[in-house]
Amino acid sequence: MEKPQPVSRTNLFFKVEIEHDADEKPERIAEEIRQRLMRFYGVREAELSNYSKADE
Repeated sequence: MEKPQPVSRTNLFFKVEIEHDADEKPERIAEEIRQRLMRFYGVREAELSNYSKADE
């Protein structure tokens, strides 16, 4: 009987630039993205570590 392959864990870091209405909070948008990652991709943990306004 073959041994199952060990499961690997990898941390992925993304820089995401979005356009949004001035009255929309970046934290709310980040939370929505986090929830979708968790739901659709089987992500075990995701968090917003920081955000900054992009230079225009």
